Amino acid sequence: MDGYTSGIITLLAINCIAALGVSLFTGFTGVFTLGHAGYMAIGAYTAAILTVQYEVNFIVAIIAGGILAMIFAYLIGLPTLKLVGDYYTIASLGLGEAIRLIIENWESFTRGSRGYPGIDNYTSMPVAVSFLLVMGIGMFFLVNSNYGRAFKACRDDYVAASLLGFNTARFRVFSLAISGFYCGVSGALLGGFMSFIQPVMFDMAKSTELVSIVVFGGLGSMSGCLIGTTILTLVTELFRPISQYRMLVYGLVLVLVMVLRPEGIMGTSELTKDYIKNIFTRRKKITAADGGAR
Repeated sequence: MDGYTSGIITLLAINCIAALGVSLFTGFTGVFTLGHAGYMAIGAYTAAILTVQYEVNFIVAIIAGGILAMIFAYLIGLPTLKLVGDYYTIASLGLGEAIRLIIENWESFTRGSRGYPGIDNYTSMPVAVSFLLVMGIGMFFLVNSNYGRAFKACRDDYVAASLLGFNTARFRVFSLAISGFYCGVSGALLGGFMSFIQPVMFDMAKSTELVSIVVFGGLGSMSGCLIGTTILTLVTELFRPISQYRMLVYGLVLVLVMVLRPEGIMGTSELTKDYIKNIFTRRKKITAADGGAR
């Protein structure tokens, strides 16, 4: 495999991890956010500083970046998740930009807008794919656990879930914290892949891109999130030779899917649980029908 192909696969795995985090919070818990790029920035700068200045092992640095992003997400969620609907979306936008601006102006620690160079190139394809597999499996079990069902109850009807005894505020904060961990790990991996990070890499456009991927793949579908990330990442890379039209094509793909399939590619269905099961069910019906005809 050549370097370009392995680089695309590595970038795809990094994007999938961040998209899974946003999917948990927006798709499964039902809280629309525009600030998750801030958690990616926290993870990226934490891992960069630990590996460059303190020579910490990169695996430990990546996990530390995810944990610090999770702590920040939890602390931010305690006061802000009392807001509902569009109010939280606006608050998340401001918080994401606040994190970026703090990093950009804290020059003595983060080197500010000049960026942070000299990061070891520790994010190889096996490392990124391994993290994706482990975190993807973890997300699968979380979504299908009692916590996952509570997240979906908060999404489907916040008031009804509260009346049934769910501590909806606690579940929303917990969902945000886990989501922040995924984005923090993704940011840490991105820093090791690029070997250089800047605050501008984690602006509002990055947060919007993550939400677009989740909506594109289908709110409430893990496999849809992964498929959407794959399609949009490949579209961005395939049209790189015509860079002036690349984002135009990206936007057209998003618009076409939203017009033709407003619920996203997979909607709330999962590839393994629904589509593959339907294929085998149809085959059994066809076989039974053929047997009856004979």
